[in-house]
Amino acid sequence: MHVLITEDDPLHRSYLRSVIEKALPELDSLHEAEDGDVAIELAAQKSIDSVVMDLQMPRTNGVEAARRIWRSSPNTRILFWSNYSGEAYVRGVSRIVPKGAVYGYLIKSASEESLELALRGVFVQDQCIVDREVRGIQMRTENTLEGLSDAEFEVLYDIALGMTDHSIATMRKMSTRGVQSRLKHLYDKLIIDDKDSTADGGPLYNSRTRAVAIALSRGLLNVEGLKTRQAELDRWLS
Repeated sequence: MHVLITEDDPLHRSYLRSVIEKALPELDSLHEAEDGDVAIELAAQKSIDSVVMDLQMPRTNGVEAARRIWRSSPNTRILFWSNYSGEAYVRGVSRIVPKGAVYGYLIKSASEESLELALRGVFVQDQCIVDREVRGIQMRTENTLEGLSDAEFEVLYDIALGMTDHSIATMRKMSTRGVQSRLKHLYDKLIIDDKDSTADGGPLYNSRTRAVAIALSRGLLNVEGLKTRQAELDRWLS
């Protein structure tokens, strides 16, 4: 078994190394990467079959690194180990898992015993092990009545970047009415009623700003996702 630790915090890497060496006596080699770029290189060079992956790291984040590792080697087992269980992170991971791949998602606050069990479950027993909190979010995102569709999620990031209906329509190659339809579905799922008003009859809030605020509070938006979408917008503008 050839394991790769991908974690930018030296203390966390040291902790993971000690737990892995204790939990996995089958270990043949153990490697460390401080960011996603190094992880991608080591995964190819060292015939890595198992990865513990942090999500938020400099340069290439954990979701993108995992996606590229799986693209080259879909049988690689990956245990995501993160401080974050927000919907944006959970959704990002769920969307890149290849069919039939073995993976896990554990929150860093979990006990050492839970980490050991997750390591053996994913890397030795080929089980998909997901933290209860994360699984609850996965179930919500998979519920078509509650979870956002890809189109709704896309338009949420567009308005978070400050784009107008017209600019979204132009970039996405769709009609303005189509954008407004997406926004209507988004507002319905976030329970935003544009009929709410103040005592004098004026609007209570701006629906777009309200949507972004609710999305942030629910973890639907995160910095990594905004950076990725901003890069997409910059490419389109250029």
